[in-house]
Amino acid sequence: MTDRAFGAVTVLTGADRGRYPSGNSLLVAGPEQRVLIDPSLAVHERGGSPEPVDLVLLSHAHEDHLAGLHLFPDVPVLAHPGDVERVRSTDALLDGYGLDPEAAAVFARELVDDFHIAGRPDAGTFTDGACFDLGGGRTVTVLHLPGHTAGHCGLLVEPEGFFFLGDIDLSAFGPYYGDTSSSLEDFAASMARCREVDARWFATFHHKGVVEGRAKFLAELDAFETVVRRRDEAMLGFLAEPRSLAEMVAHRFVYRPHVDLPFVAAVERRTAELHLGRLLARGQVEATDDGRYCTT
Repeated sequence: MTDRAFGAVTVLTGADRGRYPSGNSLLVAGPEQRVLIDPSLAVHERGGSPEPVDLVLLSHAHEDHLAGLHLFPDVPVLAHPGDVERVRSTDALLDGYGLDPEAAAVFARELVDDFHIAGRPDAGTFTDGACFDLGGGRTVTVLHLPGHTAGHCGLLVEPEGFFFLGDIDLSAFGPYYGDTSSSLEDFAASMARCREVDARWFATFHHKGVVEGRAKFLAELDAFETVVRRRDEAMLGFLAEPRSLAEMVAHRFVYRPHVDLPFVAAVERRTAELHLGRLLARGQVEATDDGRYCTT
């Protein structure tokens, strides 16, 4: 695995540029403290951090962002209040995906066997705007960016101007908002907030890695956000004739047909529900008497 340094920030690159289930973790070193952000499978596979750490910060509570957390049992761990219960409890983490019982049983085993999830009941919290002073003028500041999950956050490292976007990952897959706590409106607001951040480097947990320059980042974010509109358009086309929610889930607007993961159906359902909600509110879709939906 190749580490990349950006001043005091080291990106611990995951397999295949951090493609799921791996991810790109950050180590931020100051004269007084070292902070590890989102210990991924890359951290697990190397047996820990290349340097001792004093604090672990989590952008949010998803299995791939917690996979190396078990290696730091005595290091304080912090997450946003919107996600912290899912860090503290494996059961709460599993509940947040909204899986049916059969899929939940499969994924529960994967959380333990593949992602080494054990729960951290000692996990504490940070809030939007919290600033961690690592000494020597180096800081890590929390920006609450909900939508992906209720507690999803970005982290801005100064003076480097290094902005970690978590799972606003700029990928062609597009925004993920398939959890029970996810929100399409919050995701849109979070992307708008990201546009206001003045940074030199913009880093994602998956896929893109590090984008240099605000102009390039904004172009990448434009493309990423366009996926939401394409999903709206695809659903409107599919609903040219009345369809049930179950038919929308089976059609798949998020994952390709060959993808076989325990959470696919739950994500497709939650995504369809969120889009339907706003299409209904806009008057572009209406509910039929038999519980189906169609375009107006």
